[in-house]
Amino acid sequence: RGGHAQVLRHSPVTDPSALVAAAKPAVFWTDRGDAPTPAAPLHGSSSADLCIVGGGFTGLWAALQALDDNPGRRVVVLEAAVCGSGASSRNGGFCDPSLTHGFLNGLMHWPDEIHTLERLGRQNFDDMLESIERFAIQADVQRVDEVSFATSETQLQRQREEAETLSAHGVEHTLLDQVAAQAIARSPTYLGALTSPGIALVDPARLAWGLRRAVQSLGGVIYDQSRVTQIDADEERIRVGTEHGAIHAQRVIVATNAWAEPLRQMRRYIVPVYDHVLMTEPLSAEQMADVGWSGREGLADAGNQFHYYRLTADDRILWGGYDANYHWNNGMGAECEQRTESHELLARHFFETFPQLEGLRFSHRWAGPIGTTSKFAATFGTMHGERLAWVGGYTGLGVAASRFGAGVALDLIDGLATERSMIEMVRRRPMPFPPEPLRSLAIRTTRSALAKQDETGKTGPWLKLLDRIGVGFDS
Repeated sequence: RGGHAQVLRHSPVTDPSALVAAAKPAVFWTDRGDAPTPAAPLHGSSSADLCIVGGGFTGLWAALQALDDNPGRRVVVLEAAVCGSGASSRNGGFCDPSLTHGFLNGLMHWPDEIHTLERLGRQNFDDMLESIERFAIQADVQRVDEVSFATSETQLQRQREEAETLSAHGVEHTLLDQVAAQAIARSPTYLGALTSPGIALVDPARLAWGLRRAVQSLGGVIYDQSRVTQIDADEERIRVGTEHGAIHAQRVIVATNAWAEPLRQMRRYIVPVYDHVLMTEPLSAEQMADVGWSGREGLADAGNQFHYYRLTADDRILWGGYDANYHWNNGMGAECEQRTESHELLARHFFETFPQLEGLRFSHRWAGPIGTTSKFAATFGTMHGERLAWVGGYTGLGVAASRFGAGVALDLIDGLATERSMIEMVRRRPMPFPPEPLRSLAIRTTRSALAKQDETGKTGPWLKLLDRIGVGFDS
């Protein structure tokens, strides 16, 4: 792994394969007894003012905002499995205000609108937290700083350059040397860090469950186990069909993100990439003291292929990222979620980062799909005379951005020319991904080039080409 071998004090002796094998193959966030009872599936036909396809963060936020803004609106949510059971409850719970996968990515793709995007992102973030409080959603929200650690000289130099850009645009940040970085959390791999204020950590499953309850409290109707198989439209209504029923709606929002169904158009712009996660057992008081981390910040490292990690309420460490995997032809399913090689790689990196935690075991291992686009940020589309809107592709930063995406989708189907619906990120889609086999080849080539850049610090010809045409693929 790039950079870590230069600074390790000793190599870990824990056998990662044994620890991974002993971990429960289940999502920690949902492996608890307080999940809501699934709603009944749709049977028969009914009508609605708004039908939302997909009961994850985007769909639930869309339903909640639609009902909150217009209490008389008849809103129905159709979920293929159980609301919140997809990517919305499989992530790390990092809630970042950015709508553009970070300031630098936004600056690269939308330089003329970057400050508008930053302002809209911050307003969306604040409104999200206000809604969580107003609807009494118990999502264990913690407002913290975000810290990105440099673990190689290449990453240190990259952070210095990033800090200069942030300073030029008045973006708040702090660049830390090695001593200050290791005062945040103790790891022999840290050479420096870049900190940013103002993110939140949440329990993603309880956030989804709380949104579900809020939607129902305002009169929204939810059907679980109701996969949409077909969408047809005439001049008056859009028919959203499932195996056992249909909703005839005035307006429709498709919020299936990485699943990119049932609309083939979405699959051109959004690809699913599986991100793998480990959860440790709770740390003892002595282990917590050995690690430090008293500020409970949201942590990551600064490579293209990076880890993200955080503490839970009961002092477990969630450790994810680095080894994201794309499967042929947008492949998805249970067979993509338990990849032994990826989890063992994560386990090795964990003990390289925190060798003082030798002997700590992992309680859970899982994976979840990230819907990504060629610009690493959400993309939008409309169909059927703009009576249907779709949105997806948050590229791993969707906990907060999904609320913004939901709001934009509502503006689009209602024909509202608002500030958020008129920005370039909404009006112009990113470059589509090529069909197979070129899709897999391009993604593999880009991942390899990003890993090489982590090792050498040099931008190779493939990445330079992607920069010139304004596309790429985030590991």
